[in-house]
Amino acid sequence: MFEGGWQILSAVLYIMNLGLVAYAATSLVMRRQDPVKTLSWVMVLILLPYIGLVLFFFFGMHYRKKRLYTFKGDADYRLKKEVSAHQTRYLIEHPEILGDLAPYRKMFFQNLRNSHTLVENNSSIEFYFTGKEALDAMYNAIEGASCHIHLQSYIFEDDSTGEKFASLLMRKASEGVEVRVIYDGLGSISLKKNFVERMEEAGVEMLCFAKITLPLPTAKLNYRNHRKILVVDGKVGFIGGVNIADRYYIGNSLGEWHDTHMKITGESVFSMQTSFLLDRYFILNRKLRRKKKYYPQIELEQHGEQPQGRRIATQTLSCGPDSNWATIMQCFFTAINLASRHIYIVSPYFTPNESILNAIKVAALGGVDVRIMLPEKSDTRLAHYSTMSYVGELLEAGVKIYLFKKGFNHSKVVCIDGEFSIVGSANMDMRSFEHNFEILSVIYDKECTGTVEARFLADISVCRELSPAKWARRSRRQKVAESISRLCSPLL
Repeated sequence: MFEGGWQILSAVLYIMNLGLVAYAATSLVMRRQDPVKTLSWVMVLILLPYIGLVLFFFFGMHYRKKRLYTFKGDADYRLKKEVSAHQTRYLIEHPEILGDLAPYRKMFFQNLRNSHTLVENNSSIEFYFTGKEALDAMYNAIEGASCHIHLQSYIFEDDSTGEKFASLLMRKASEGVEVRVIYDGLGSISLKKNFVERMEEAGVEMLCFAKITLPLPTAKLNYRNHRKILVVDGKVGFIGGVNIADRYYIGNSLGEWHDTHMKITGESVFSMQTSFLLDRYFILNRKLRRKKKYYPQIELEQHGEQPQGRRIATQTLSCGPDSNWATIMQCFFTAINLASRHIYIVSPYFTPNESILNAIKVAALGGVDVRIMLPEKSDTRLAHYSTMSYVGELLEAGVKIYLFKKGFNHSKVVCIDGEFSIVGSANMDMRSFEHNFEILSVIYDKECTGTVEARFLADISVCRELSPAKWARRSRRQKVAESISRLCSPLL
């Protein structure tokens, strides 16, 4: 009787699994997305009974079209659409105003239309190329705050670096400064409850984006907020790849952590401020109320007090799965296709889709000097082998591949022809393209781009360049690991 019951239960579960697999496979096919990604998921569903379904419902469900973040997207849309439409019309009617920036016209209008991202003017941009440099600069900026501090970090850890920042933030709150912190529910999953409560008791607003709870909600697990933003008094802003954790400041078993982070003064701070506030209002489920104190520079400009000196044109893309456009991917794609002389790319996780991969290979085949810097050792083994699986075809196309040996290079950088560069939180991988909320800056400035390119060229001295002949002789074990990881790359 008991044995018969198990047989019946097993048969019922098997039939249910087949039905759910059929439903999931049909939804994947009807989605009309990348065929490689679709086939990868179908293979997972078939080859991993039951487990494949769990993975699909946690990581494979598609929410962009279902508008999971409808309120957030609508708030963003209402805030940006009108001003971006006005700037688009103005640039079309007055093309002469672009001047030396005319060659980037295609990039301007693409970003204006798909993410309502304004062309901004800034008075200064300062770069930091290690986590320690960036965190020290952020600490000093917070120390000088007098009105408000808005800090957003994918990872905020309860270690010595996190404690150092927490103590400063609590002290600033006690001085009457408004202090708000947003951290990601998965990236900061190790953050202890008493750590958060201690900061809240001291007057710091601590907000968790998409908190992970049991049972694990599918959408919350898959869609993460990967942005790193610091805005102080609405006057200065920081973005880039640095999180708040010891490994960024003092390193770990991989060695020193190198990264690219920026301190910006100018109109880009408005965009960073707006991105932070939209995430805050989404978490709290409140409507956006713009306060003048968050945008002090706007009031100065309205009274005719225009800043003097050098102007650095940028576009700050704040985007994610709340948009119907793959804004990050489209930005990288256009940048690569605009190159005529050289392309320098740094990404710790490199799993591009077919569009980006082909754009890179076509550029190299067409005579563009394409160089990609990847970490020799990674903090994620699966991502590392997946990244390495792309090396062979890139080398064959003439792309130069460098493996960074002096610690771990966590930078996310694209430089084009010494003319413009892209720096931010987005990796050149499918997660940044499709699932994460990211922020990056397109910098249309030769001097700034020259600074970033100079660092890239200096870092080549601590890299190992791969050659097609040596790469072909790597172990069979590594080749198998790469092949298996490559199958998983669309799912990462």
